[in-house]
Amino acid sequence: MKYLIMIGDGMSDYPLPELNNKTPLEVANKPNIDKLTKKGRSGLAKNAPGHLPIGSDVANMSIFGYDPNKYYTGRGPLEAVSQNITTEEGDVVFRCNLINEEDNIIKDFTSQHITTEEADEILKTLNKHFQEKYENFPGKWYTGLSYRHLFVYKNNPQTAKLETIPPHDIVDEKYPQYINWNEDAGEKIKEIMLETKEVLKNHPVNEKRIKQGKLPATMTWLWGQGTKPSLPDFKETYGISAAVITAVDLLKGLAIVANMDKIDVPGATGFFDTDYNAKAEYAAKALETHDLVIVHVEAPDEAGHAAEIEEKIKAIERIDNIILEKLIKEIQKYGDYKIAVLPDHPTPVPLKTHSRDPIPFTIYSSKDEDKADTVEIFTEKTNAEGTLGTDNKGWYLIENLLSNKW
Repeated sequence: MKYLIMIGDGMSDYPLPELNNKTPLEVANKPNIDKLTKKGRSGLAKNAPGHLPIGSDVANMSIFGYDPNKYYTGRGPLEAVSQNITTEEGDVVFRCNLINEEDNIIKDFTSQHITTEEADEILKTLNKHFQEKYENFPGKWYTGLSYRHLFVYKNNPQTAKLETIPPHDIVDEKYPQYINWNEDAGEKIKEIMLETKEVLKNHPVNEKRIKQGKLPATMTWLWGQGTKPSLPDFKETYGISAAVITAVDLLKGLAIVANMDKIDVPGATGFFDTDYNAKAEYAAKALETHDLVIVHVEAPDEAGHAAEIEEKIKAIERIDNIILEKLIKEIQKYGDYKIAVLPDHPTPVPLKTHSRDPIPFTIYSSKDEDKADTVEIFTEKTNAEGTLGTDNKGWYLIENLLSNKW
């Protein structure tokens, strides 16, 4: 038996006036997803407990089969694992965005998708500045991808308890209220963030971007912090081998910690221009050697954050007619198989950030077409009518997928 999980990050949404009160999932041309839905069983699930952040870290930990109530320690440390950053007990890893702010208002949490090369120059400047100004400065920035980076704060475990907020949750808002922590640990982080704002004034990278008509990176934003994570070995837990295909460090880190194989795909960018064909090719190859392949596409989430309705529709359609079109054909070579399709969380265009609404999911089994329910198209509304119910906890997906229950 082969298994495929297709994650369209943030692809569920709300009815939009621009789409005649339909959602992008309702409008998108997605014949493969809808065919799986028609011949499979559907339902709704919640991937994030109410007391934890509704982010891709918690949600995808659930999809990978791990209860975040037990295992979640923060987003930053998972990304650090992917980047081979070594941490010790007491170290706290923050996710670091290069943001654009003006008059204490966050204008763009990506600095208009600054390039990795530009970001690397900026972070080198920050490391040099803080190391030269402060003797034995305990922090260091590490370059990730585009606007997504890390800050490791050595031997400062108290900062792990700060209530930080993702910058994509407060775009167009005044940010000082969100970093006014009372604790000494919070004051240190606040001072670091505000000092980066001063260092980045007139930075050569920013001057160049302004001349090009692009937004400069004016500040670092630290959030999603935590300590080194630990997960039970996936193969020992579930008895199957698994591979993960994704562009983002977060899911790569999850894969590494769970002892799943992460497969790097050339041209996978985590944005609208990601190479869908390459992802399909590498996933098809992974099916040859693994029982389960998880394919994650970030583009629908980025479109939701940017309120780019057409880009979100395009991303859903490309997942369907490029990735699933190929993989449905490929997986049939191995006999019986199951395919799950779902987002990790909604990223509604009106909110420009994540929501706690339940996500639609579909499970198709080549052995159980006779058990198909009456749902014929994959949408937020129709999947609620499926026989798998509306009150599922996401971390049971893997267990149910591997059993005869789903």
